[in-house]
Amino acid sequence: MMKLKLQSLAYAPLLAYSLVLAGCAVGPDFKQPDAPSVQGYSKEPMPSKTASANTTGGDEQQFVSNMDIPAQWWTLFQSTPLNSLIEQALKANPDLQSAQAALRAAEEQVSVQQGAFFPAVNASLTPTRQKTATTPGQESSLYNLHTAQVSVSYTLDVFGANRRAVENLQAQAGQQRFLLEAAYLTLTSNVVAAAVQEASLRAQIGATLEVISTQQKLLALLKRQYALGDVSQADVAAQEAALAQTQATLPPLQNSLSQQRNKLTALAGRFPSEELDQKFLLSQISLPQQLPVSLPSNLVRQRPDVRAAEEQLHAASAEVGVATANMLPQITLSANIGSSATQIGNLFTSGTGFWALAGGLTQPLFAGGALLHKKRASEALFEQAQAQYRSTVIVAFQNVADSLRALQYDAETLKAQLLAERAAAHSLEIARKSVALGASTPQTLLTAQQTYQQTVISLAQAQAARFADTAALFQALGGGWWNRTDAAESAQAGNNVQK
Repeated sequence: MMKLKLQSLAYAPLLAYSLVLAGCAVGPDFKQPDAPSVQGYSKEPMPSKTASANTTGGDEQQFVSNMDIPAQWWTLFQSTPLNSLIEQALKANPDLQSAQAALRAAEEQVSVQQGAFFPAVNASLTPTRQKTATTPGQESSLYNLHTAQVSVSYTLDVFGANRRAVENLQAQAGQQRFLLEAAYLTLTSNVVAAAVQEASLRAQIGATLEVISTQQKLLALLKRQYALGDVSQADVAAQEAALAQTQATLPPLQNSLSQQRNKLTALAGRFPSEELDQKFLLSQISLPQQLPVSLPSNLVRQRPDVRAAEEQLHAASAEVGVATANMLPQITLSANIGSSATQIGNLFTSGTGFWALAGGLTQPLFAGGALLHKKRASEALFEQAQAQYRSTVIVAFQNVADSLRALQYDAETLKAQLLAERAAAHSLEIARKSVALGASTPQTLLTAQQTYQQTVISLAQAQAARFADTAALFQALGGGWWNRTDAAESAQAGNNVQK
């Protein structure tokens, strides 16, 4: 076996130049953006706790600064049906599965690009049968030729084009990982929100049925009074109309409930015909007593969308380096070693070997301005990514601020709505007794009924808002993904790839 040796010093300057520049990588080195310097989420200081009301969803909630968020934050609602449905959704939701596959593909692309750090080695065996041309009167020469060789080629990453390309793909993989976390958070939050909405609709349907039952009893009372001549037929007709109007509000609520069930089924990765076992009632969901309020400086590390935007910014930064390196010289080395023989059994025998070593330097001179404009385009895309990152951070802070204010004001709304419902119920009872005694006109009763109907529906909606606001806060703060075991393993894998 022959050994390939560098017997010439012709390549020494080229190799020395390559070694000197081996550590260089053109383009900007990415720097993680600083966290916003703001101290809070609003101008006014937040209260330490919410108002309370003696009804479903009316518990007092305390705001705890810098409290960590559990990975499975939805378990704080203490609802077994909710926990089981989210578990089903995490296993079967196609959107989440799609995001998982996209992450695997992005990680594989990193490995593909890292392969350019190593020489490309190919082996070939080429058997040929040849006939040589001859002069007139001579026999042609016919013979076989067998050639076996190994080819090695390597492009030196002198200016860091490949390192920046790998960095770009690593950032894209990081972005995809956080998009997966965002999909995870969105899915779990959507299931909680849909379950709360279903419970709210069931509460509104139940309240409407109670109102219908009350109005039916009042209609029976007026009919008895009409038979005795105490009220007119117009009064009875007015009550019948009021009852019919209330009954007309029931089908839209039932339709909304049906659509909400279909939504939950789809989130669980099922078809509408595959009915869910879980059903949700507000009375069976507990309101978490303590609510986390992350420090503003921590929010940008917790929000998956902000982290994804940061990785997008990182990828754009690396792309500037790639575009810059493409304008600079490219240095390649190649070598061949092998053997040729007319008989395959003579391959690798003495005198059949050959080898070749070549080096090349290519400097782009003219490409119609394409390389320059590609560099300028990558710089513009980097500026775009910077603006998009800032926008994402601002929206994240807005989400938290909105959620905190909603928790504060909706708690006060529920407290006021409970008082309104109780007052309306008391007013309706007084009107009913007054009409029964003939002390008031039926019109007073109709007005009391309408007021009561509005308050009971509004109370059910206000109760549901407390649960929805709580879920929205957990989502706005990032959902505690960093405390999941699988998320930690994924993050470590991503760090290992970047190393």
